[in-house]
Order: sequence, then structure tokens, then C-alpha cells
Amino acid sequence: METRDLLLRKGVPADAPAMFRNVWSRPEAARYMFWPLTLDPGEAPARMARTVAFQAEHDVFTVCEKKTGEAVGWAGLTERSPGVWEETGICLGPDFWGRGWGRQILTLLLTVASLRGGREFWYSTRPENEASRALARSCGLTYVRTDRVSDPETGEIRVLERWTVPLPVPGQEAGFGEN
Repeated sequence: METRDLLLRKGVPADAPAMFRNVWSRPEAARYMFWPLTLDPGEAPARMARTVAFQAEHDVFTVCEKKTGEAVGWAGLTERSPGVWEETGICLGPDFWGRGWGRQILTLLLTVASLRGGREFWYSTRPENEASRALARSCGLTYVRTDRVSDPETGEIRVLERWTVPLPVPGQEAGFGEN
């Protein structure tokens, strides 16, 4: 899958150094996410192997800059119930923020969900993540509620805002923004 500037593809073992450098070792990238930092570059190949295995079974993709092919993040979606899709995370390394790539990714996920027969799409933000909240608004999502959820790794309670948007029937104008 691709956008104007990005390729979303399944990860490969060779992505480990770039994912370590751009994402996994960066506290700014992990700040709002539910995953731990990897601070030892020697651990990156094992983490990438787990990522490759997980992506093989889920609609989760490594995000690569189209121009260089470098892995710069990841994104995913899942069908929660028939016709109801949800993003499972969008993460870009901080060196790649501010380029409109989050919008390209979210627009692509919305389009994929619509093409797969989705009628509704859900998105989550942390209340303090203003960039993610702005992304939701820019793609036409509407805030619905705030939930308290348990971090699957630590058990820590986290607060998530839930946003949603109806999906168009394939072939109709989507209006999500540009790919």
C-alpha cells in the first residue's frame, strides 16, 4: 500500500536498524504508545523478528519513506466487529513529524477499511497528544468519549479519547484528506 510519500508494507529483518534508530529507541515516539523502548541496538533484531511474526498475522505494517525505502514507523488497523474498523496505532519516528505523513497514513487506513466493507472507523488518542487529536479532526473524525484502559504490558491505567467517522461506500467521495 502506498501514499504520496510513503510505502506501508510488511516488515522484514533488514528493517531492524532503521526501526531502532528512528522509532524504538526514541522516548518521544513511545510517549503516547503502549510499547517499551528498546535501548540496546543488539536487541533490535529480536524485536524485529517479533514484529515480522506479528505483522504476518495482523493488518499492521511497517511505514517506509518512499524516497529512501527507510523504515520510519508503523501503522495498523483491525475489524472490531462486522463493518466496524479501528486503527491499532500509528507511530512515526520524531525526525519525520510535521510532514503530513500522519494524515497520509490515517487517510490510507480509512480508505482500506472502506474498501473492505467498513461502515464506521474508530480512532484513539491520548488527551495530551494534541498532534493526534488535530490529526483526527483534520480527517473528519468526531470525538465520542473518553475511556480508561489497562496497559496490556504494565497494567497501568491509561486514558484514551475515542473518535469515529462513518465510512463511505466504495466508489463514493471519501473526503478524508489526501493520500
